[in-house]
Amino acid sequence: MTYDLYVGIDYSGAETMESKLKALQVYAVEPGAEPRPVRPTEPARNWSRQEIAHWLLARIQSGTHLLIGIDHGFSFPQSYFERYRLNSWPAFLEDFCRYWPTAEPHTYVDFVRDGIVWDRRTKPPGERTGQPNELRLCECWTSSAKSVFQFDVQGSVAKSTHAGIPWLRFLREQCGDRLFFWPFDGWQPPEGKSVIAEVYPSIFRHRYPRGQRIADEQDAFAVARWLEETSRNGSLERYFNPPLILPERHTAALEGWILGIS
Repeated sequence: MTYDLYVGIDYSGAETMESKLKALQVYAVEPGAEPRPVRPTEPARNWSRQEIAHWLLARIQSGTHLLIGIDHGFSFPQSYFERYRLNSWPAFLEDFCRYWPTAEPHTYVDFVRDGIVWDRRTKPPGERTGQPNELRLCECWTSSAKSVFQFDVQGSVAKSTHAGIPWLRFLREQCGDRLFFWPFDGWQPPEGKSVIAEVYPSIFRHRYPRGQRIADEQDAFAVARWLEETSRNGSLERYFNPPLILPERHTAALEGWILGIS
């Protein structure tokens, strides 16, 4: 299974969706080449979350087949689904975006956490929260992955997850069946579609010399390179099919899985 372009994205949930952030890094590589940084329209500028989503959309709509790895959670633990009576990942996306409108202008994740965002809009009934000790199955399979609800600690993905999930819904709505969300749309991506998956750069970052890249650049570089290498050497199929028993696969269909953990 090969793609036209392999994309590694090091994400950030800081500030707002239109903020230009040094921590947002994108690397891409064609088959058999070396990953290169992808910059916004003006090379000196940093990316915003909005710009990255629209860049991905444009590439997918152009007919380029992408394999995209992004380092934030795509979903929440099964306990969250049970608590709020959600029975599918699409239902989760819609529900989440009502309670966490972090893809709207001038909205920090912390504005929602602190309740400030509801000063200018009607708050939906109830809450959509979790505990820092709630883990997804894929996080239990790693030695260092943190809960998507564990904010304000080093290495946390909670803020980037809460900022990034609305952009997954955006891409799902805009790309239609051109984009396959793994593993929510199935465990085996079909030919002829772009694929987007959650990744955990800590698994890959030390496999490749860092050189002059900053830490965020190295993470995006390592993801892009690992995706291309595993595709080229034929091992990607194995990572798309982690050794889960049937009940675990049902759980992961709600919670998602981290590509590279098997």
